[in-house]
Amino acid sequence: MSDSLDPKRIGIYVDVQNIYYTTRDTYNGQFNYREFWRQVGERGTIAIAKAYATERNSDPQHRFQSALRHIGFEVKLRPFIQRADGSAKGDWDVGLTIDVLEDSENLDTVILLSGDGDFDLLLSKVKSKYGVTAEVFGVPQLTSSALINEADTFHPITERLIL
Repeated sequence: MSDSLDPKRIGIYVDVQNIYYTTRDTYNGQFNYREFWRQVGERGTIAIAKAYATERNSDPQHRFQSALRHIGFEVKLRPFIQRADGSAKGDWDVGLTIDVLEDSENLDTVILLSGDGDFDLLLSKVKSKYGVTAEVFGVPQLTSSALINEADTFHPITERLIL
């Protein structure tokens, strides 16, 4: 943790699939990662930025992942698995959780982009164990109330952050 003279060290963790579908379904648009990065960067030093996505091996996906890397994100990919019954698997919840737990010791603020209520326990743990501030960005009507309640600050994703 930094002292009061040092800039805040911020870690950003993006549940890409969650943000993609919630912004698409609510606003019929895409989340503006560049504007988000600019806004967060004004509040401190972005020490870590990780985006967790599924690998579908398509040109639009590769362009999107390249754009995230260009902004400054480390893009972590997990294979997209289509099951025989038609369902799909490509979940990053455990990987994201492990990274937040391992990184939080060296951060002042953890910013999670997701509406997934499963992450409320993670935020509770890193706040109590490391004393970090936990912030959540999510589409209000599609973000778990448990996650909103656990965050020190909830930032609703509105049209201002949509392309």
